Amino acid sequence: MQFKSAPLLLSLVARSWVANAAAITPQDDTAVCGKLADVAQSYKNGALRGDLLLFNGTIHTMDAAETKATVVGIKEGNIVYVGDSVDDARKSFLGSPPTIDLGGRVAVPGLVESHNHIVLMGNRPGYHTPLENAYSVADVQQTFSARATRDAVPPGSFITTIGGFHPNQFRERRLPTLEELDKALPQHPAFISIGFNGPSVTNSLGKAYLESSSPSLAAGPVAISANGTIAAGEENGKALLAVRQQLTFGNRTRGVRDAMAYAAEMGITTHLDQGAFQATGTPADGAAHEDNYAMYDPWLAVYREKRGLVRLRVNYLHQDNETGVPALTQRLRNAFPFFGGDMVRTGGIGEFIADLDEYSGGPVFEAAALATARARWRVEVHSLTATDFQTQIEAFEKVDAELADEGGIRDLRWVVAHVPLITAEYLARLKKLGGGVNLSSWQYLSGSGPSAGPPYRTIVDSGVPAGIGGDGMQIAPMNPWVQAYYAVTGKNALGEQINEGQQISRQEFLRMYTRANQWFLGGPDEPLLGALEVGRLGDVVVLSDDYFAVPDEELRGLSSVLTVVGGAVVHDTGAVAGCAAGL
Repeated sequence: MQFKSAPLLLSLVARSWVANAAAITPQDDTAVCGKLADVAQSYKNGALRGDLLLFNGTIHTMDAAETKATVVGIKEGNIVYVGDSVDDARKSFLGSPPTIDLGGRVAVPGLVESHNHIVLMGNRPGYHTPLENAYSVADVQQTFSARATRDAVPPGSFITTIGGFHPNQFRERRLPTLEELDKALPQHPAFISIGFNGPSVTNSLGKAYLESSSPSLAAGPVAISANGTIAAGEENGKALLAVRQQLTFGNRTRGVRDAMAYAAEMGITTHLDQGAFQATGTPADGAAHEDNYAMYDPWLAVYREKRGLVRLRVNYLHQDNETGVPALTQRLRNAFPFFGGDMVRTGGIGEFIADLDEYSGGPVFEAAALATARARWRVEVHSLTATDFQTQIEAFEKVDAELADEGGIRDLRWVVAHVPLITAEYLARLKKLGGGVNLSSWQYLSGSGPSAGPPYRTIVDSGVPAGIGGDGMQIAPMNPWVQAYYAVTGKNALGEQINEGQQISRQEFLRMYTRANQWFLGGPDEPLLGALEVGRLGDVVVLSDDYFAVPDEELRGLSSVLTVVGGAVVHDTGAVAGCAAGL
């Protein structure tokens, strides 16, 4: 598939996810200061190009010196001033720009996700509702109830949560029951599924629909239990398939807007998506399966409709199972790396370059790596075990040697992702190849110690290029502040210490989620994102509390109260006061 190119213009979805409840709340479209009502006017040549002056903040620029400022000026989407003088900032504008008083709040660059699956999140069936900050069954009930009422979900429409959470984070250490979901959603069917393949749970309306759609769920060895429990595996696959059958293109574009709104509330303004497993349309499909060729269409439609909120970067997942790598070959022949614009751009090949049976090495893996290197594309691969990173990096070395006369791979920035068990020896070998690692905190949900990984401290101290990629939304949260909690404490959702001795500082974590992650984007993006410096794109996040001062246990509850993309406000809770049309 060639990536579809079209003018990708941006506007605001007038809604915001409620922090810690994950419910969507309509916003006031009459807001002033270049906020919600004026965002559409900021579109120029397919990208946000707004004017905005932010002052009276504690602004962590995350530039090379990690300086702080109190004022940031953004003109036509790009930063034109960073410093401490409003008067000097205004000299960069022809007139009086929209101006917002941050009231001393902490602000940071728009977060850059170097590895997630937000495209899958946008294609979820039903009204997908993140449960990342639900800590009890009562929280789940409240979150679902709020989702139904505040977003005016039509009665009879599914409200779902598919991945991104685990019962370990709930006080009761279990999923809600059918009766508990009935109380929260008396007019809506529910479907809550853990990880890739369940188990799941539904309520009475959901059970009735699923049993009528898939009769084998009503009787026999794969039946839904009386309390709504749906076993992992085949039973879960049948239920998920039945819910997915309700998806229309309109449902998908609405889901895309919801995913973007949630990302904007969390402060993530740029996402490097890592693709999906190719769907089969059977119960064998799990939460990570989609149509790899059509799943981008609703995203592109939202951008064309000027309703996108965040920046999307796309890696293409490939799983050929023969050494001729036919699908990958066609991709490399008919698509371009780093193709697009500020809002949407292609990336590399990954996070799989070969079939699951050979994802860590072997003839097909090596053939895919060699073909991608010859085409001069970036590669990203997936490591979860104590040995897969070894065979992957050894294959990288083999390709580098084979193409020595053509420059090898050392300027291509090949990446090994997740790396919970990577060693110092192989970090050094990857570094020598010009490669890097991005780290996922997925162990937070269900991991156990004492060394669950990734070895943050070892990796940071090694000097290898390292960034953060949360890996949401199947087995990991999208929420970056949950990732921060795990990285700086080493504690899982149960509060258990599972990564002793590998903690990093809050400053190090923020650096990895901002400036360091630009390395993983590469191409035209590298000098434009990840820091607040003159000439870069104007992406700023104003936080709900002081990231550097709140107790560790409160890190998970952080969110954005004001998110700016290209000088246009795309998320606003109203918590920032003192807005004026021209100070």
